Amino acid sequence: MNVRDLEPKIVWNHFEDLNAVPRPSKKEEKVRKFMVDFGKSLGLETLEDKIGNVIIKKPASPGMEDKETIILQSHIDMVHQKNSDTNFDFDTQGIVSFVDGEWVKAKGTTLGADNGMGAAAAMAILSSKDHKHPAIEALFTIDEETGMTGAKELDASLLSGKILLNLDTEDDDEFSIGCAGGIDTNTTFEYKEEPVPNNFKAVRIVLKGLKGGHSGMDIHLGRGNANLLMNRLIYELTEVAEIRISSLEGGGLRNAIPRESFATLVFADVATDTVKDHFKRVMEDILNELSFVEPELTISMESVELPDKMVSKADMSTIVACIYTTPNDIWKMSTKFEGLVETSTSLAKVEIKDGKFKTQSLQRSMTEVGKRDVANAVKLNYEQIGAEVIQSGDYPGWEPDPTSKILEVLKTQYEALFNEKPRVEACHAGLECGILSKHLPGCDMISFGPTIRNPHSPDEKVKIASVQKFWKFFVKVLEDIPSRN
Repeated sequence: MNVRDLEPKIVWNHFEDLNAVPRPSKKEEKVRKFMVDFGKSLGLETLEDKIGNVIIKKPASPGMEDKETIILQSHIDMVHQKNSDTNFDFDTQGIVSFVDGEWVKAKGTTLGADNGMGAAAAMAILSSKDHKHPAIEALFTIDEETGMTGAKELDASLLSGKILLNLDTEDDDEFSIGCAGGIDTNTTFEYKEEPVPNNFKAVRIVLKGLKGGHSGMDIHLGRGNANLLMNRLIYELTEVAEIRISSLEGGGLRNAIPRESFATLVFADVATDTVKDHFKRVMEDILNELSFVEPELTISMESVELPDKMVSKADMSTIVACIYTTPNDIWKMSTKFEGLVETSTSLAKVEIKDGKFKTQSLQRSMTEVGKRDVANAVKLNYEQIGAEVIQSGDYPGWEPDPTSKILEVLKTQYEALFNEKPRVEACHAGLECGILSKHLPGCDMISFGPTIRNPHSPDEKVKIASVQKFWKFFVKVLEDIPSRN
């Protein structure tokens, strides 16, 4: 079945139109033009602020003029991740999606349901002539995935709405009323290189097949971190032989749990059998340990051509120890919301080559105190070895408001439609609401959306029935927006 034939067709067709446009973070020129052209083609007031956010305004339906103006907010950039064996150019190609049973997926890449489904729903309301709604201000922000620049630099004078519906939550029975803030920590350590002796042997270790996923929403699932697993393997090998790293590259995007790591190691010929035997034992230990949560994980080693350079002995010990002691995973659980991760950190990327050891990590927390605490821990770990540490992209969390009026509207409609209570939660992802609330003081905000799994990874998928449920609920909510005071 073709994705465009799925119901509701108006949403899926807008989603496919959007997915045909390359839209990597910080390279949104094409999708910005697409969205501006879309608004103008409908004869609607279409604006673009200085940073590149697009705002499309649609008047209220007849009889809805006295209702509060609604801001429908979603981001139009997407995380671009692909499997190592997938040949795909995100800068020039559109996403190729397909129906797989109950889900829509992409062929070897991220799908872009995060946040393409939210954007498609907003587009569907803008283009629809069949649904009642109050005055709409559809806000399509840029660069959410790599710094939330669009939200940070928003020209709020272009908006008048007092209620904001963020369409970026990834469980169809959940309403998000709070989220984590975050900060990036990037480090660089210059190491000494030495020539590789002729009596050395080189191997390439490939670790792949991990699930990866969103480093906020999925941090509690116990998934493997490719960077930490590769470093653990290398450390174990240094216990039986003098192993040196020639080069290493692990992970990809700052906000994704790393799925793959590739390392070229060198060691003396005489240690070959010892290294191979120990590699097999450590590999089996790791595979057995993660067999339940990471059934697709593979770790292989093969001989390769001898490289020219390797990390010096002293710096090798420093680097491996530093990675091993880098804080990662859950730092603190919330004491206010049961089962909610309050603070976390994820080592997203490690690169060792050409005399430089570089890392990228992202720290998240529901509180400013927690964010500073874990960011300091990561910073100090790298400063102790003399690395340059740059922390940037700091953005605030979104403080939950359980007395929200729009929350009561959504709860009432959800229970009436589906005969069950929704889950009202704060999430550990970096929703833009935290930043937007600073630009739009007094604006009542809430986030919801269809069920999406494995965002930020090539295993990303969106549940077809959930999109139908989300759309049914979404249009009912728009009909029940309260009147202006």
